[in-house]
Amino acid sequence: MNRIDRLLALILYLQSRRTCTAEAMAEHFGLSVRTIYRDIAALGEAGVPILAEAGVGYSLMKGYLLPPVNFSEQEAYALSTGVMLAQRMTTHSYNEKMQSALDKIKAVLPNAAKHRLEVLAKGMATPATEHPQQADLSVLQQAIARQQLLSFDYQNVSQTQSSRLVEAAGLVFYLGRWHLIAWCRLRQDFRDFRTDRIQNLQLHSELFKARTNFDAKDFLQHGTAPAQLKAQVVFAHAAADRARREWWQGITSEQQQPEGILMTINCSNWSVLACWLLSLGTAAKVLAPEELKQELRQQSQTILALYSS
Repeated sequence: MNRIDRLLALILYLQSRRTCTAEAMAEHFGLSVRTIYRDIAALGEAGVPILAEAGVGYSLMKGYLLPPVNFSEQEAYALSTGVMLAQRMTTHSYNEKMQSALDKIKAVLPNAAKHRLEVLAKGMATPATEHPQQADLSVLQQAIARQQLLSFDYQNVSQTQSSRLVEAAGLVFYLGRWHLIAWCRLRQDFRDFRTDRIQNLQLHSELFKARTNFDAKDFLQHGTAPAQLKAQVVFAHAAADRARREWWQGITSEQQQPEGILMTINCSNWSVLACWLLSLGTAAKVLAPEELKQELRQQSQTILALYSS
C-alpha cells in the first residue's frame, strides 16, 4: 500500500471509530507506532482535523466526513457473495436490507461492471433452504448497539413459555442457530436465548448500562460447555472429511489406519456425540470409551422400537 492510499485508509479507520490509540492503528495496518505518528502529523498538516487526548487516543473532529466512497468491482463481488450466504442464515426482512445496500453499490458501478456482477450472481448459488423462523436480527442488533431493553416471550426446550425483559449483550452463530446472549432480569443472570424460540419481540426506549465488556469471539471460545470428554472413533475416508467440517467441539488428533482414519474426538456430552455419529451410519466406528458405545446402543434400540410395530 502506497502512502497516499494508507493515509486515506487511516482517515476511514478513524472515521469508523470514536477513538483509537496509535498502538491499535499500528497493529491494524501492520506498521510501527512511529510511522503512525508521522502519518497523523501529515494528515494534520493537510488540514484533517484529528484530535488527540492523552490516555484515550485519537479521533476525528465531530462533523468531519470524507465524501462518499466508491466501491471497487471486487468489493461489490464480495458483498454480493455475502448477501447470498446471508440468505441461508437470516430472515427475509434482514435480507431485504442487505439487498438494498448491494443495490446502492450497483448503482454507482460502471455499466460493464454491473453486467459482470449480474453474470457472477447467476453463476453462484447455495442449496435452496427455507428461511428460519426467528427473531428479527436487525432489532436485536439495534438493542445491542444502542443498549436498549428488549422484551419477548421465550419457549425453552421443554416447550414452557415465559416472558423475559433482557439487556442484550451479544449475538453469536453456532450449532446452526443464532443465539442472543443477554442479562435476563427474570433470572438475574446472563442467559443464552435461541432466536428461533423468541416470539413477540419488542424494543423499548429505556436504555441500560452494560454489565460486562462482552466479546462474542471470547464467548464462542470459552462460554460454551467445555469439551472434557474424549472418544476414539475410526472414520471412513469420506466421513472423515465430514467430521472435520461438522464436529464443532474439535478433533485432538488423527492417525491413518488400514480401514480409515482414527480420530480423537473432543466432547462435552455422550448423548449429543452419539446422535451425530448415528447420522454417519456404518462410516464411523467407536473404539472407546464404553460409555459412548452404550449410549449408541440405547439410542439405536430407541430408533428400532419406533419401527418394530
